[in-house]
Amino acid sequence: MTREYAFYPGCSSQLKASASNYLTSVESMCRTLDVKLTPIPDWNCCGASISYAGSGEIARHAMNARNFALAEKHLPGRDMVATCAACWLNARETQEQLAEDHVLMRETRAALKEAGLDYSGKTPVKHMVEVLIEDFGYEALARPVVKPLEGLKFAGYVGCQTNRPFGIAGETLRPVLHMAATIGAEVPLWEPRTNFGDTDMLVLDMAQGRDLAQTVGRGAGALMRGHGSVAAGCSLREAVYIAIYLEINAHLQMDALRFGKKINFLSPGEIEKILARQSKGKPSEGFDRAWEGWCNRAGIPFKRLS
Repeated sequence: MTREYAFYPGCSSQLKASASNYLTSVESMCRTLDVKLTPIPDWNCCGASISYAGSGEIARHAMNARNFALAEKHLPGRDMVATCAACWLNARETQEQLAEDHVLMRETRAALKEAGLDYSGKTPVKHMVEVLIEDFGYEALARPVVKPLEGLKFAGYVGCQTNRPFGIAGETLRPVLHMAATIGAEVPLWEPRTNFGDTDMLVLDMAQGRDLAQTVGRGAGALMRGHGSVAAGCSLREAVYIAIYLEINAHLQMDALRFGKKINFLSPGEIEKILARQSKGKPSEGFDRAWEGWCNRAGIPFKRLS
């Protein structure tokens, strides 16, 4: 049975945009799973990049509410789906803010009325990952798999502002906190200019992707000069853990640098022993313990892995 959704592509998924390759993968997956994504007619930007810089709350939430209103008008009864994390987050924030703030809701609806639209707040918005997990489930996703990716180490992009100064200044990011031992003895820097000259700073082809992967190597991640970082783990929980402690460690290291004294980083021996303890995965320690805490904060069920 075909599952149908109101699709919000977002600016980055358009042809030749930064996430167009991502959309190609999503479309291929949807064909396999018999999912129909119908783009919301006349959708507009969610405001992730521009509204925070100069727009007020009304403008920002009205932009997202307009997308909901268009979905409700043209694709009634369908959940709204976004593939971009920023688009999904902005849409969710608007939905939650308008549900809690009646004055903001009234002013937003008044703005939409000028365009002949109305917002009810009844259309759920999901990220594509939520669709896969909640609407399909792991067993259904496993059935069409042709080439299992077990044992594959993946790297997710982290757009953290805190660790960017290290790549910009060429300062080595090294662990100063015991829980940050997972980032390794030092985090390498990927400099695209070395092998590709002047670029748009995005990773848009296989050559750049392989070059970045070589920089990560067997490590836990890499900084991307003027951009952000990638966190590599053998599981989602490990990768998220690394990403979070990359940021926390960057904060602490910058604070310590202000004293103008020699920083006492973790030694290779300390890193080795900490990682060995984490890998044992005791119930009250390691990645599972951190994941449980984050699940509780997010209000979602925690599932212990065997």
